[in-house]
Amino acid sequence: MAASPGKVLITGGASGLGAATVKAVADAGGTPLVLDRKPPAAGVPYVPVDLTDRAETERAVAELAEQAGGLDAVFTAAGIDFPGKLTDVSTEDWERVVKVNLFGTAAVVRAALPYLERSRGKVVTVASTLGIKAVSDATAYCASKWGVVGFTRALAAETAGRIGVTMLVPGGMHTAFFDSRDEQYKPPADAKLNNPENVAQTVLFALSQPAGCEVRELVVAHSEEGSWP
Repeated sequence: MAASPGKVLITGGASGLGAATVKAVADAGGTPLVLDRKPPAAGVPYVPVDLTDRAETERAVAELAEQAGGLDAVFTAAGIDFPGKLTDVSTEDWERVVKVNLFGTAAVVRAALPYLERSRGKVVTVASTLGIKAVSDATAYCASKWGVVGFTRALAAETAGRIGVTMLVPGGMHTAFFDSRDEQYKPPADAKLNNPENVAQTVLFALSQPAGCEVRELVVAHSEEGSWP
């Protein structure tokens, strides 16, 4: 029988991949702890937070960690996007994408490190196939996710032997991520997208590795994913 994933802090745990991972962690006997702007499933410990506010984020991580009596893992699923030409996306929206996806990821991990080092825990960040492959009308998203790639690889080198670090590179998924977009930026009706529940299982796989064994990078996509390779 697989060991429980323990106390897992999940950003963006109210919807999409984050919510799927909340359920997967709970089903595996672990304790999901959520940071999000909206409440997650009933009964899940939760602190509301705007990840663009570093001080607020740091307080929220500490609050959940202290309530839970420590952390065994962090999964940074929260992410946003405002697609469009560089000159058409407002400066505020462009910068918010980078602040949530990259700066928010770094702020959560930084605040969680003392707890993770005590438990010899693990971090799983969420990059994207567009953190490796660039496309038009996605300068903010690509910049943020390429940043997550660099951040995660450097973090793995910096914390080697103290915590585990995995970078998850998911392809497109059936989530609400695309719902608010203009039609031209939504996946076509015949798009091959993965189910977030499938991807959540790969997060558990990364968290389940024994001490000294790391899944450093993990690409998970529908077998006919259009943005990979």
